Amino acid sequence: MGAWSVDAFGNNDAGDWALGLKNCTDLSLVDATLDKVLAAGEYIEAPDTSEALAAIEVIARLQGNWGERNAYTEDVDNWVLKTKLQPGSDLAQKAYRVIDRILSDQSELKELWQDGDEFDAWRASVENLKARVNA
Repeated sequence: MGAWSVDAFGNNDAGDWALGLKNCTDLSLVDATLDKVLAAGEYIEAPDTSEALAAIEVIARLQGNWGERNAYTEDVDNWVLKTKLQPGSDLAQKAYRVIDRILSDQSELKELWQDGDEFDAWRASVENLKARVNA
């Protein structure tokens, strides 16, 4: 999985996804990332869900509900401050549905965290993220 932290940007997939955000001037990448999870079959692969959590962090931050800020979030934080976009309530509602799928039993990412000692901390981090998104 390549994770070192339970927060949304504490893994390689989210970091790689964030690099693609640098060239965006709108929320199309965020929207497409969430759509990918919603359109997935019954079982959702871990890389897709890790990217989706990063996309949802972007939504929360654009709404002024910042999560942890560190070296791993710096590029996203700068992008958020530069673009000052306002995500619509439809995008926030989509984020809620994606988080529900990530926390479901059909989520590889959830399974991977359940196999380790930090599952409760990871789940709390995801639920905190959901609470920071205003619908």
